[in-house]
Amino acid sequence: MNQYGDRDSGPRTSMAGNAALYDTADEVLNLEEDDDPQIEGGNGQLRPTFMTQPQLRGSGRLSRSQRAKARLEERPAWEQPSTRGATPTPDLYVTNINQIHDKVRARDMSAMFNEGQSSEDWLSNHSIEHFKLTLKDLLTKGKVVKSDASVGGQGDVLPGRHLQFEASTVNEVEYKLYESIEMYHNRIKWLLQGSKKTFGMIKGKKVAVVLDSSDANCGFGRLNIFRDALLELIDEQLHNKEMLYLLSFGTHIDPLWSGPKFTNIGLLDQARQFVAHMKGMGGCNLLAALKKVLTVKGIDSIVLVLGNCPDQKSEHLIEFTEQMIVGRRVPLHCVAFDCNNHLTNMTLRKLAEMSGGRYHVYASSSEEQIYTGTDISLLLREIKIAQDVINKIQQMRQGMMGDALISILNEISLEVQKLPQSRFLPRPPNHAGGLNIEEPSFLPKASAEWLQQNGLKAKKLSLYQVLAPNAFAPIEQFIPIIRKSVRSQTHEKAMTQFEWHDGTIKNVHVDQAHLFDYQKQLGAMVKLYEKRIDWLSKDSRRLFGTVVEKKVVILVDLSLSNMSYLVHIQHSLRLLLEQQLTNKEAYNIIGFGSRAHCWRPCLQEPTEKNLQNTWKWILGLECNGSRNLMSAIRLALENEEDRKKSSVVEGIYLFTSGIPDQPSDVICSYMEEATVGVHTRLHTVLFNVDDYDANGAIPGRYADITETAECLRTLAHVSGGRFHWFRETGVIESDDIKYILGEIDKAVNYSQKCAMLVDSVKKRSNRNKAEETQRAQKEETKMLPMRPTSAKKAILGPPKHTELTLARLQIQDNKEREEKKAGVWRPTSGKKNLIPSDPYVSKQKTDNDKKNQKLCKSAKAKRAVFYTEQKNDVGLVFREYKDPLKKKKWKPINHPVIPEREEICSTKEWLKKYSLVKLRLDLSKLVSGPDCTHAKRHVKTLHKTVPAKYCTIFPSVNVKGLVKHLQLQSHELKEYEERLEPVLRRYLGRLQWLLGASRRTFGNVLEKRVCVLIDTSGSMVSHMDDLKKDLVALIWDQFRREKISFNLIRFSGDIEPWRSTTVEPTDTNCHDAVQWVNTFVPAGNSCTLEALMAAFEDKKIQAIYLLTDGKPDSSTARVLGEVAGVNTVRGVKIHTISFNCEDETANTFLRQLAAMSRGRYHRVFAGMDGDLAVHRLLEEGFKDTDFPVLPRFESDDLLLLSKEIEEARHYLAQSRSFRELFQNTPKPHEKDPVKHSRCQAQQVTPGKA
Repeated sequence: MNQYGDRDSGPRTSMAGNAALYDTADEVLNLEEDDDPQIEGGNGQLRPTFMTQPQLRGSGRLSRSQRAKARLEERPAWEQPSTRGATPTPDLYVTNINQIHDKVRARDMSAMFNEGQSSEDWLSNHSIEHFKLTLKDLLTKGKVVKSDASVGGQGDVLPGRHLQFEASTVNEVEYKLYESIEMYHNRIKWLLQGSKKTFGMIKGKKVAVVLDSSDANCGFGRLNIFRDALLELIDEQLHNKEMLYLLSFGTHIDPLWSGPKFTNIGLLDQARQFVAHMKGMGGCNLLAALKKVLTVKGIDSIVLVLGNCPDQKSEHLIEFTEQMIVGRRVPLHCVAFDCNNHLTNMTLRKLAEMSGGRYHVYASSSEEQIYTGTDISLLLREIKIAQDVINKIQQMRQGMMGDALISILNEISLEVQKLPQSRFLPRPPNHAGGLNIEEPSFLPKASAEWLQQNGLKAKKLSLYQVLAPNAFAPIEQFIPIIRKSVRSQTHEKAMTQFEWHDGTIKNVHVDQAHLFDYQKQLGAMVKLYEKRIDWLSKDSRRLFGTVVEKKVVILVDLSLSNMSYLVHIQHSLRLLLEQQLTNKEAYNIIGFGSRAHCWRPCLQEPTEKNLQNTWKWILGLECNGSRNLMSAIRLALENEEDRKKSSVVEGIYLFTSGIPDQPSDVICSYMEEATVGVHTRLHTVLFNVDDYDANGAIPGRYADITETAECLRTLAHVSGGRFHWFRETGVIESDDIKYILGEIDKAVNYSQKCAMLVDSVKKRSNRNKAEETQRAQKEETKMLPMRPTSAKKAILGPPKHTELTLARLQIQDNKEREEKKAGVWRPTSGKKNLIPSDPYVSKQKTDNDKKNQKLCKSAKAKRAVFYTEQKNDVGLVFREYKDPLKKKKWKPINHPVIPEREEICSTKEWLKKYSLVKLRLDLSKLVSGPDCTHAKRHVKTLHKTVPAKYCTIFPSVNVKGLVKHLQLQSHELKEYEERLEPVLRRYLGRLQWLLGASRRTFGNVLEKRVCVLIDTSGSMVSHMDDLKKDLVALIWDQFRREKISFNLIRFSGDIEPWRSTTVEPTDTNCHDAVQWVNTFVPAGNSCTLEALMAAFEDKKIQAIYLLTDGKPDSSTARVLGEVAGVNTVRGVKIHTISFNCEDETANTFLRQLAAMSRGRYHRVFAGMDGDLAVHRLLEEGFKDTDFPVLPRFESDDLLLLSKEIEEARHYLAQSRSFRELFQNTPKPHEKDPVKHSRCQAQQVTPGKA
């Protein structure tokens, strides 16, 4: 050994360089003792020295290659190592940092799933059959015991088969089955995270993604959701693929690249830009997209995302794909993106099965559809297999399975049965370990208390606080000089009128810069509130809310119905002990079932030792009995030990899953009496569990989850506490979060009002500018030089009437009135003293005189007035007389014109302009004119009744019960039919429009400010999904398109308004309304009257649309009476909608409510398809006027229009029958040709008339 600790014999490790091997960097520069020059040290020993390269070359020593060769020759020969007696390497043997991470992950999560493994691949190593847990595997572990016979159920002797099992074997199989079920549930949860929930798990390394960019899939409201989902897919799954190829299709295809590209950062950015600029491209030409993508080379997997029904038939698509993939393996991963068309889903499923791929479904409105995908359905099938085996084990414990006797050896099973069932529940990692106690950095506060310091009002950010310095009340004073009251006015360019919080109107000066800064401050406050909501939704606060009191008692529900959830309860208490109890002064925990028992007899200080002992006590808790909440509350409040120490409980936190045994009013009364003079609050925490199994433990008092929540909410609010409700997916309801959300709504409302103020000032300014411009133009026009008066021609005025002339005119006027009443007009008779003059027209005429004047206008004679030689006498000359009895030329057929654009009005108003009567297409009126009537008349000169002559020549028709001769000719009737058919088609087009989109359910919304009341009672459960879709269509199709301000109110057992008043239909408001609608859950009764009263609170609404499926909870007479009392003065129209209601009493009530308020009644049937009948009429034409028959509509709008359609079809059939009469009626020459020729000869003879 040298002084550096190295051996002289040779190198430790090898390095490459210029064909020479060196030990280390030190050996390259340091010279060894036997080869290098020696320098004598102070003690006479030799030590190695450093030499430069020239010194090495000049020393005459061996070169590097020679020295390396010599060292290789000196190495010993290779010996084969022996592995005999070696121990295997442990799994957690640290060889590389990445390997140890992988092994820890594999150890902690046995169900962790490889990225890229489908459920089919994963189940090949994790299925029930792979673990040998099937019933067949279990039966092979039993021992067959020979028995001669067994007695059957009816006394028959049957050949017996007896199996015996070890109890440990059965218990082990059962435990593994429960573990497997939990593992499958964990994988399902993993598959429902991130982009895997929307698109499933993408398999393959070279992937082609085909995206549906049709107008239907990229429509308004869907495009942003689709883009966000695709961006999440790129970031989570597509970024680690080897090659990518993107293609979108609508009517035409649009590939991003010409072929597959290797994945890199730039390529992923291009894909994100491609998704961001995606828009609707017309139809859904899936066949063209498949033609393109199936010819692309170099891909091993195709992801097809479809959100709309394809243009081609399913059979053609499947047959084409099957022919294209013959001889190659290209699986199609088909994704149905929020598509409610079952035909599309069936097509995608068949494409996936045929190509060996997988099928996935994503539906935002129906979560259960996602479980029909290939990956999750395989896992659900395994869970069902495991459940079946567990059920068979239960049968085995009872001693029978089929016709075989089963006996389980009880040596071990008896001991196992003594243990509680909670011991067999799956537990999280380190469940029984010690607590990891965290010290909170600050004292938490309830949201109500926190908002007193951080709310908008506390921060002086209320809109009225900001506007107060610039708000002025309008003043009205009496001015003596002008002798009238004068009211203050607003400045046109900087002020506007604004409604204050107390309902008064104030003149506000609008400072736009100041309001812009105020909106920024509101945005910062909203971010702060969102951070608090996020904080409240994490860790133990998600389970218990915030524990704010200093001395608290936790009441834990340990009833028998919570046996399956005991581990969850214990884990929740663990988080509470670790995170929220360390900064308290004292605490205690009480568990209650039928009896209550506490951890310690009095409150204890939360030291680390006490907290650890508490956790050990919690681990030993068991579930039994019912929910005796009263005993637990009495144990907490009537504690003698606490009274001796003068320690008062400040907060009680009840952690339960159901309704207590005692009624809520009894508990509330006790709480009020027990806390007299003491400020003790009861906070209730409801953890939502699945409904109780009929075969399991049933609690003492049963109530559904809604009733349970209402009861616990009442208990908390009576004592001034808070209510918290959660489940595994997250918080359902929390008073703390509700306060923060209310403050956020205030901030948003204030911001919108700021924008409204600024817009109102801008509009007024622009309007004033336009008025000033018009005023200036008028002044310029007035300043033009006027034409001189001398340039105008002199116009002679009418002669002035004398008193005598006025008297003549008055007499003339009276005579003309009498003649008009007689029906014949006569000129005045000339007299010596009275000269006829131009009649005087009286200014005061009745409406009938004006109508008669219009009718007789053509019958008046033309006259001329002149002066005579005798002073002011006037003469009159009649130039032309007209026959007042002369008829106008009759035009039988009108050419109607109805605009193609649909008008937003009711059918009643629409038919006032475009009915058959208004269009002059009423066949009864056209036929029933002043024509000859087929009747017998009495002739006085002949003293007998004579029938009409030539009656057989003219066709006779029945017009409204009167037989008349038809005057219309065949070609005129044909022309009438040609005019009537387009009108009938237009009627059908409007009927089809009324049956389309949201108008099918809600009718036509006419007003500009409406409130929609939606019934979400329990009876709506079967139609709730359809109602949500119709509401979304109503918001976008009518409210947004027609710019209708709206509000929504949900009512069942209670009412829940979406907004406090009507809002403008902006994109943000519409999106918020759609999200709110999707949260509807049908439950409870129908408080219709309360919903109507809540709608009437908005003073600006013009109409209410009430949708319900039954009668209200209260009396219908009471509802009608109270609504009439409120609505008599306001006159708000109430339009009622009967949604799939077959109760005639309820429908009668809705009709009366609509008629009372001058509204419209609309009825929706689930099975009625009027659109199909209309479509058949438009396609097949009107050859058959009786078929197809339109369904019987009961809605006001549809009923009036369908009656007009039926009347038009009746006129069409009647006109055709009239034309057939001309063919059946013989002509005169056909009936008597000899007489007809004689008549013609007489007409030709001269002198005959």
